Amino acid sequence: MTYTTAYSQTKPPQTNILLWLARLFVGLLFIFSGLIKANDPMGFGYKLQEYFHVLNLGFLHDYATWIAIFLCAVEIILGGLLILGIAGRKVAWGLLLLIIFFTFLTFYSAFFEVVKSCGCFGDAIPLTPWQSFLKDLVLLVLIVYIFVKRAEIRPLIKSAFTRNLLATFIIIASFGIGIYTYYFLPFIDFLPYKEGNNLPELMKVPEGAQPDVYEHIYELKNKTTNETKTVTDKEYMGQKLWEDENWEVVGEPKSKLVKKGFELKIPDLIITDMDGTDRTQEIIENPYYNFIVVSTDLKKMSPLDLAALDRINSTIRDLSADYNLRAILATASSADEVNYLNDQMDLVLETFYVDAVPLKSMVRSNPGLVLMLNGTVVKKWSAYNFPSKHELINTYLDKVQ
Repeated sequence: MTYTTAYSQTKPPQTNILLWLARLFVGLLFIFSGLIKANDPMGFGYKLQEYFHVLNLGFLHDYATWIAIFLCAVEIILGGLLILGIAGRKVAWGLLLLIIFFTFLTFYSAFFEVVKSCGCFGDAIPLTPWQSFLKDLVLLVLIVYIFVKRAEIRPLIKSAFTRNLLATFIIIASFGIGIYTYYFLPFIDFLPYKEGNNLPELMKVPEGAQPDVYEHIYELKNKTTNETKTVTDKEYMGQKLWEDENWEVVGEPKSKLVKKGFELKIPDLIITDMDGTDRTQEIIENPYYNFIVVSTDLKKMSPLDLAALDRINSTIRDLSADYNLRAILATASSADEVNYLNDQMDLVLETFYVDAVPLKSMVRSNPGLVLMLNGTVVKKWSAYNFPSKHELINTYLDKVQ
């Protein structure tokens, strides 16, 4: 009996398979979710701004991208440390608090229909708020289980030095990825303006494509009995209720999407000149090299951004002396702001106005630059990795098309 007790005290604890599977699933999902959003922190920041708006947290708008970078890093760090079993108790607490917050947020946006897409996996895997809420419920169950069993989480690596080294690497890499893509554009572009795409083609509806199908719902009131009822437009016309003088339509009919039809990849790109004339086709179908400098908001450019824009402007001015090219500034800013910038830099760029929504999708940088040729996106740069005049000539302008 004494031998058995001593043996059981030295026997290593058995692996909890269910706990390990929960750790692996939750950890990998958090890493994937964090990485896919860290690939495009500015895009995730735009989504956070939608949440800030509905939650009356407008004072956070200007910090949305940096908050996005922080949240992405936290997801990756928690996921990585959970799988490795490092700081198990603290990680379990972090996961629980984070998933409670996310579950509340997705339920709020779904129930009140305030945000159309949750942004959980960025533009790579769009989810509706209800889909995201269900995902968070599953994660909540798994994380609660992990939290309850947090004392059983054991590190996979015995060496404390190696564990600390790995944890440090994960933390630095998690923040580094988001910071890098913020300054130098996403590694993978999931948006319709990505390199290789032909914009005119993405703005056309294919022949035979089916449009969205809507159902119109009328609320009717009986003038004699005050009875009310709702009917669809088919019922309204089929039963000839419009001929019955006893019934009257109350308010405006409501529209309900019955079947989703063909959806344009680029439905909202309209480029106008200072007089309001639509110049979209002229610009995007230009058969020569076309430099489109994009700035959603000129006022939000930092001194470093302005210095980068000045370098872009000077480089294009030098190139235009020897090459047949066009260069424009596409912005949602006011004419006064454009004029002020022109006075400061003597812009060689033609100014055109575009709504902020397509500009934000065009390039994740303010300013950013898109090089197009005959309607196709050839290359995209942020303000900080725009190449030199020599590189542009050798790589693009001197190439035989």
